[in-house]
Amino acid sequence: MMFVKKITTQLLVLVMVATFSILPASSGVANLGVSEAHELAMRGEIILIDVRTPQEWKNTGIGASARAVSMHLPGFFKKIGAIVHGNKSQPIALICASGARSSRMQTMLHKRGYTNIISVTGGMLGSSAAPGWLNTGLPVKDPG
Repeated sequence: MMFVKKITTQLLVLVMVATFSILPASSGVANLGVSEAHELAMRGEIILIDVRTPQEWKNTGIGASARAVSMHLPGFFKKIGAIVHGNKSQPIALICASGARSSRMQTMLHKRGYTNIISVTGGMLGSSAAPGWLNTGLPVKDPG
């Protein structure tokens, strides 16, 4: 039994090492607050993408400096690739309702070779981590 436990532990370590070795070196978690994300997007230093559902966009609007690309609709990754013209090092900030989905998509994009993905803390509605876009009073627009 001790032999099985030792083998299992060694396999777990190997899987962890393999997982981290295939992620880009800059795959550490990167976060921005909503005000910083808006400011950088307005200056053209990042592309801000709202990954929520079309119904959520309809309910609240999207950030004035954001593009609406729902992670819930087919072709999400293809659309992201088109927006950055295939440049996987382009800084992209993702925003959702509270920060959970944008963090999840940050990981998914890293796995697809994107190296500069940022999650916007607090999202549109806010969370325990940050007040969010709407509560901060940042401008919104109709998603079109």
